[in-house]
Amino acid sequence: MDIDMDYERPNVETIKCVVVGDNAVGKTRLICARACNTTLTQYQLLATHVPTVWAIDQYRVCQEVLERSRDVVDEVSVSLRLWDTFGDHHKDRRFAYGRSDVVVLCFSIANPNSLNHVKTMWYQEIKHFCPRTPVILVGCQLDLRYADLEAVNRARRPLARPIKRGDILPPERGREVAKELGIPYYETSVFDQFGIKDVFDNAIRAALISRRHLQFWKSHLKKVQKPLLQAPFLPPKAPPPVIKIPECPMPSMNEAGYLLDSPLCADVMFVLQEQDCIFAHKIYLATSSSKFYDLFLMECEGSPYLDETQCNRENTNTDVLTSHLETNSNSDEASLKSSDVKIPPPESSESLSMLEPESGEINSAARSLSSWGKGFVSVHKEMQVNPVSKRTCPVTVVKMDSSVQATPFKTVLQFLYTGQLDENEKDLTRLAQIAEILEVFDLRMMVENIMNKEAFMNQEITKAFHVRKANRIKECLCKGTFSDVTFKLDDGSIKAHKPLLICSCEWMSAMFGGSFIESSNSEVVLPNINKTSMQAVLDYLYTKQLSSSQELDTLELIALANRFCLPHLIALAEQHAVQELTKASMSGVAIDGEVLSYLELAQFHNANQLAAWCLHYICTNYNSVCSKFRKEIKAKSSDNQEYFERHRWPPVWYLKEEDHYQRVKKEREKEDVALNKHHSKRKWCFWNSSAVVA
Repeated sequence: MDIDMDYERPNVETIKCVVVGDNAVGKTRLICARACNTTLTQYQLLATHVPTVWAIDQYRVCQEVLERSRDVVDEVSVSLRLWDTFGDHHKDRRFAYGRSDVVVLCFSIANPNSLNHVKTMWYQEIKHFCPRTPVILVGCQLDLRYADLEAVNRARRPLARPIKRGDILPPERGREVAKELGIPYYETSVFDQFGIKDVFDNAIRAALISRRHLQFWKSHLKKVQKPLLQAPFLPPKAPPPVIKIPECPMPSMNEAGYLLDSPLCADVMFVLQEQDCIFAHKIYLATSSSKFYDLFLMECEGSPYLDETQCNRENTNTDVLTSHLETNSNSDEASLKSSDVKIPPPESSESLSMLEPESGEINSAARSLSSWGKGFVSVHKEMQVNPVSKRTCPVTVVKMDSSVQATPFKTVLQFLYTGQLDENEKDLTRLAQIAEILEVFDLRMMVENIMNKEAFMNQEITKAFHVRKANRIKECLCKGTFSDVTFKLDDGSIKAHKPLLICSCEWMSAMFGGSFIESSNSEVVLPNINKTSMQAVLDYLYTKQLSSSQELDTLELIALANRFCLPHLIALAEQHAVQELTKASMSGVAIDGEVLSYLELAQFHNANQLAAWCLHYICTNYNSVCSKFRKEIKAKSSDNQEYFERHRWPPVWYLKEEDHYQRVKKEREKEDVALNKHHSKRKWCFWNSSAVVA
């Protein structure tokens, strides 16, 4: 359809609307939102500026733009033609003002200078070129009044002037300027699609009223109203902050291996025939190997303390084992598949009970292991000097058979600590033999996979190894098995394991691994800590999961996690607290008081995400919370008070605007009633005078 056909259609009023204002106040975005129905996200709107003037040729070349230009306002069919203009003050805009029906004068509520220019420059220019044309004042970018300005500034162009909180203009500033100039005032947000229809519909009304005064014979313009009031925009509630859980700091396998090389808090010593001594930790070996678990469990069930003695009973079957190892030491890789090196089933039927000492040996300090398992000679307890802390402490001494050599045995222990095996290990054959003797079947299978060029299969073995290890660690924590430290708390005590704590918590590592006295003590007093919270912390350190105990006080757990420098546990506790509060709120339980009590405690203990959620809840429910807990609100810190005032919902500026809108609305309704009475009276007088004349 040709553009000129609108002028030829009867009772269709063509309105030329010129949009003016400073650069970057949102003129072109506003025009495109009306003419093209474009919708962009807030950050897309701010990241790029559209400096080009929107072409008037769009009405001729784009059918969609032409269709959207047609509207019906107060029963009058109109065709709205929008004209964009340059924002530079020195540019000549007289071509745009020619034959204009209405001017929309824009400013940005985030740019006070653009509002100052309304009076000092733009309104004077409009009245110079078109003195009788009606003008409407529009405050653009309304969404910046309640937006996160830090995020907005990050999304803006690098050289763009950052928006400051003090730059945001309240609604009354624009309304005062509009009242001073005697023109209507509206606000818009292209991002929220608010006010766009209000602006242009009332611009059309202003143009039609002006046209009605000049073309009084057009009867279809009699029903056109003067520009209507704009109801204030209630911003949406901000979404609640999402509790983000940082990546779980799993215990480092390298750190566990380092603990073997530098045996802090070691409680077991392996004595080899080469007079080599290797210190290790029961909890790592027992949770990784069923053989060592049974060995140390037997030792724990024996006498509580055995004096240092020499083992009086040697292994009588060492010759056979030594011969077996020497025979296979120089064999090729195929020897591992021979019939004499078969892997027994995981559930061995071999008796794991402690052997009864023979007659005359009941009081012996050492327990013979010759008939219990290959490679082991005896086990007993004695006092030893730790090579790292240089302190004397009780250690379980395990004497190994002469066939167990130091290098492959150390590799086996390294595997039990880390669950990993270096594919470039040199002596895989002897390593496999030692692994089979000690019944470390996972390692035996991994060696065989490497030798068969199938090392990729070891990943599944490693996963299964860690799953079993985690389950055994949970069991040891619950039962206190192989514990080497007892925490004395306000309401009880809990047994734990120093090596696991050293690898799981830097705070514990400093306490047990440094020069502190706790590194050699079997009891550690922790004041002002209850048993439930400490149990939850230990559960987390052992399993990296938060226990879901109903008796658990989340705030106490957060305080303890902050004390032990465990940010991941703090995040888990924050998530748990938010879930419980949300669940209670959805069930109809009043949580206002609980949220208020959580707020400053969460801030004090570095639970920043929980504090942010509490602030959000209080702000979005400010009226109800303040009506019940006004004193508690006033007692909060000045920073929190400032945050409440800035982010409360509904915002203060909206409440003021709503009051003003309702007041002006009542005044206008009274004016309309009075005007209708006046018109009725005039009609009655006219008909009476006509009747007298007749």
